[in-house]
Parts: sequence; C-alpha cells; structure tokens
Amino acid sequence: MNRYPWWKYAILAVVVVVGLLYTLPNFFGEAPAVQVSSGRATVKVDSSTAERVSQALAAAGLKADFVQFDGNSVRARFGDTDTQIKAKDAISRALNPDAADARYIVALNLLSRSPEWLARIRALPMYLGLDLRGGVHFLMQVDMRAALKQQVDTYASDARTALREKRLRFAGITREPAGITVALPDGTVAEAARTLLADRLPTMQWTVEPATDGSGGLRLVGLLTPKAVADVQSQALRQNIETLHKRVNELGVAEPVIQQQGSDRVVVQLPGVQDTARAKDIIGRTATLQIRLVEEPGGTPAETVPERTRDGSVRMVGLKREVVATGEQLKNASATIDKDQRPAVSVRLDDVGGRAMRAVTRDNIGKPMAIVLYEKGKGEAISVATIQGEFGSDFQITGQFTPQETADLALLTRAGALAAPMEIIEERTIGPSLGAENIAKGFNSVLWGFIAIGVFMCAYYMLFGVFSTLALAFNLLCLVAVLSLLQATLTLPGIAAIALTLGMAIDANVLINERVREELRAGLPPQQAIHKGYEMAWGTILDSNITTLIAGVALLAFGSGPVRGFAVVHCLGILTSMFSAVMFSRGLVNLWYGRQKRLKSVSIGQVWRPDETPRQPPAEA
Repeated sequence: MNRYPWWKYAILAVVVVVGLLYTLPNFFGEAPAVQVSSGRATVKVDSSTAERVSQALAAAGLKADFVQFDGNSVRARFGDTDTQIKAKDAISRALNPDAADARYIVALNLLSRSPEWLARIRALPMYLGLDLRGGVHFLMQVDMRAALKQQVDTYASDARTALREKRLRFAGITREPAGITVALPDGTVAEAARTLLADRLPTMQWTVEPATDGSGGLRLVGLLTPKAVADVQSQALRQNIETLHKRVNELGVAEPVIQQQGSDRVVVQLPGVQDTARAKDIIGRTATLQIRLVEEPGGTPAETVPERTRDGSVRMVGLKREVVATGEQLKNASATIDKDQRPAVSVRLDDVGGRAMRAVTRDNIGKPMAIVLYEKGKGEAISVATIQGEFGSDFQITGQFTPQETADLALLTRAGALAAPMEIIEERTIGPSLGAENIAKGFNSVLWGFIAIGVFMCAYYMLFGVFSTLALAFNLLCLVAVLSLLQATLTLPGIAAIALTLGMAIDANVLINERVREELRAGLPPQQAIHKGYEMAWGTILDSNITTLIAGVALLAFGSGPVRGFAVVHCLGILTSMFSAVMFSRGLVNLWYGRQKRLKSVSIGQVWRPDETPRQPPAEA
C-alpha cells in the first residue's frame, strides 16, 4: 500500500543528481574578466582575435585563467581586478593602436568561476539582473522629428520618380517638416500630378494652392495624415528597439533589457557591464543604412567613404548625393546562391524602395552602386557592386564573396538600419558592491525563512515535519536548477518570489500532515491513514495550486520588467512545489514506514482520538 516501485525512486534520485549539478554553478560566484567585441559592424571577431588577445597578454606578462571565443566575442578571465584592469589596457593598445578610430570594444566584465566540466554539460549559473549583478541603465530618447524627416525624404524621392515616369513637368520639390511641396506650371499639370501622387502616396493629403513666389504657377502640397505620422513614429520606435537588440546581443552581454517606455523612449539595461564609457560605445554602435550610386571617375562626389577590400586594404569610394533607398525600406536580406552557383546576398525592399530602385537601375546599367553603413556619423561602404540590369524590390548582390562573407553581409544589411537617431537622456550605474549586498540580503531572507519553517514543522509534526522540511529543500533545489537550466534572469523580485514559494510549498505538506492526522483520529491503522491522507489531500493541493498558477500566468502575460521576473519564478515554484510536496515527501514516508508490516504508530505529533479523554491541566491549589 505504502511502497514505491524502484523506478519511482530512480526518478527521484535522477532529479536530485540533476538538481545538484545545475544548482552547483550558482555557488562559485563571478570573476573579473575582459571582453573584446567588434567596435564596428564591418569588423569581425573570430578565433584569430582570441590569439591576438593571448599574444597581447603574454607580451605584457599577464596571465589569464583562460581566453576563449564564444561565437560573438572574446573573453579573458582573471583572478583579481588589478590584473583585469592591466589586461584591459594591454589589449586596448594591441587591438586599437589608433585610439581615435577604435575598431574593437574592450570592456570590463564578469564571468562565472564555474569549472569547465560543468560548462561542458551546460550547467551554467542563472543570469543576475541589474539590481543583483550591477551594471548600467540608460534611458534613451528617440528623435521623432528625424524619423519624420527621413520618411518625408523617401516620399520626396518617390514623388520625383513618379512625376518623371509620367513626364509631368515640375519646377522642383521642397521638403517640409511633415510633407512636401511640388512646384507646377499650370492647373492641367497640377491636377494630373495630384491624381498620380494621391495614388502613389496614399498616406499623404494632397491639395493644390497658388504659388507664393508671384510666378503665377501652382504648387501641390502633400502633408502626412495624422495616422501616417503616428505610424511613422511607432515604426521608428519598434525598429530602433529591434536594431538595439541585434547589436547588443552580438556583443554577448548577458540578458540585456531593451524595452519601450512611453511613446518615444527606450530603456536599455546592461547587467555586468562595469565601464560606463564602454557601455555608451556599445549603445552607440547603432547604424543607418543607405544605398547610393557611386560617382564616376572625374566627377565631383558629394561624399567619400572607405571600403575595406578582401586583402585588408582600404580604398576610397565617391558617392552621389541622391539616396536610392534606406535601411528602413529593407524588408529582408539573406545569404543565397545566384544562377551561376556563386554565393550572393538576396535583398528585398518595400514597394517605395523598389520603385526608386527600378528607376535608378534602368538609367544606370553598368555603373557601380554602394551599400553604405553609417556608424557614429562615419560612413563605410560594406559592398560596391556593378548594376547588371534593371531590377526593383528583389535583387541580388554578387561579387567575389565566400559563403561566410555573404552571411556576414546579410547580417550587416539586416541589422544596420536605425530608423531615427537616439540620445541618452539618463544614465545610472549600479556598482558590483551594491549588487553583492542585495544578493546577500536576498540569500539571508530565503535562508532564515527556510530555517524558521523547518523548525516549526519539525517541532509540530515530529518526523513528518522532518520529511516536510526535506521536501521543501528538494523543492528549492529543483526551482534553482530549473531557473539555471533555462538561463533565467534572477532579480530582487525573483528572490522575493522564491521566499514566497517556500511558504506556499510548505502549505501542501501541512494539508497532507493534517489529513493523515484526521484519518488517525478516525481510527484507521497508520498504514491506511498515510495512504488515505496523501490520496485525499491531493485534490485540495491541486485545486489551490491551479488557482494560484492562474494568477501567476496573468502576471506573466500582462506584467513587464520586475513583475514578469517575479511571475516566472512564482509559476515555476508552484510546479516544483506540487512535485516535491506530493511525490518526494511520500517517497520519504514510504521509504521509512512502508516496509513495516505491523506499524503501530507514526511520528506526526499529538493525535487525539474521539474515544480518548485529553489530559486535564492540574487544578490550581
């Protein structure tokens, strides 16, 4: 009746071992480290960069615990902060000989001290949030006027193309803050132009007005509708957030937080980043993308940008003034194979960009066109290719590329677009010492809460209280292991959820113990009382936990930031507590009492039966 088959004990044993393995990395703490990542979208970090870092450390007489390339960045771990700071200076001098034109970001960071054999089985510590690990917090303002200006520029270019296609005469196009003005010679042309542009650019309201310069002509005024303005601003914010995610994730920052705040602001949190200046460099790596024609030899370029060739040399490329398409018109870019089975990059633009591209390529076959990436106000040509024929929204970039180079170019093309400039309007730095203090306080709160619960349970329920306390410890082990396995981010609200989980988890054991007591009071033999107590308490435990889980899921679905962190730990804690309170505690009880055929009593505290008279206190003298 109260015996578990061997396979259930095997499952519990496996869970305990796995729980210990995945909980263990959280107790090793973190060591100072130096992280090297790309300072430009066109600079690649790979295993050869790790070799250069090792050589720089050896030349400076500094020893690292290890230097490794993790796929996005190179990380070197050290035993103390003094060596870390010296190593940062040595690596910076080696990788960035020209400090004014830094190609690599060399930043201070923290890495886990976990042994490598744990890392090989993916037993890694939980990520710690900004309030526990320290780091930097930025509040960034998106320049919505610039976003509108970029959209108006795009519409002005598209309007010019449309009028030229239909051979409608116009004296010029003037850009306004929220629209464009087209100068026209007479009413016939003005009406034809209004009809054409209303069809091509339906998000603008078009009206014909007399010219203000006294020429007797007309002007066609197009203004963005209120809905179009709101859509442009919303799209700019979403695109900037997506671009920041791509840029920051490539740097290997552990669990960055990038989210919208209000209608035109973005919050960026980088846990573990100790150097505020370098953190600004990380944030400042956002870029804008433009597709422009290359000026012919002998012409006067509007701008000159560098292009790095495959052999590492640099050549200057002159660009024409007109922007054919921008990054915000880019729908997708992916590495592919062209018709001659050569590596290529397949690019797709939206309708507006496609029409502009078709008009430009039709008139410039055989001429070069460049994709230019602008970072920190400086442009660099990431690709210069010759126009082979007329194309529109879908086209391919071909050249002497390797498959890896096309994958890199596709990534740069996708991630390079920033819809509008942003500036940092608030920054906060949380030091590692404050984070360590928060960790200590949170750990102590959980520890003392556990001890208080354990003492009460053991005193009130005797041996069953011991079983309940061990089940509670098993629940805490499972919860931390699951959070580590999922690589969740632990914050102060998460620690609060763990403390709350302890109180909720022990509630299930209280229900079980009291139910066993009731069956003993009813006169059932101990073995039957244990069996029926667990069976009857299960329904109540399930109902109460499901209702609590519903509230946790609501917090997870509708909450944000710290609320979601609390909800994740809360929901996982409910699931692990149901497993530990029922299966694990019953396994302990079955292991202790299940093989005793003539069990006369159980240690579960004082049980009064109906046919027994409780002892009366002695009468006062």
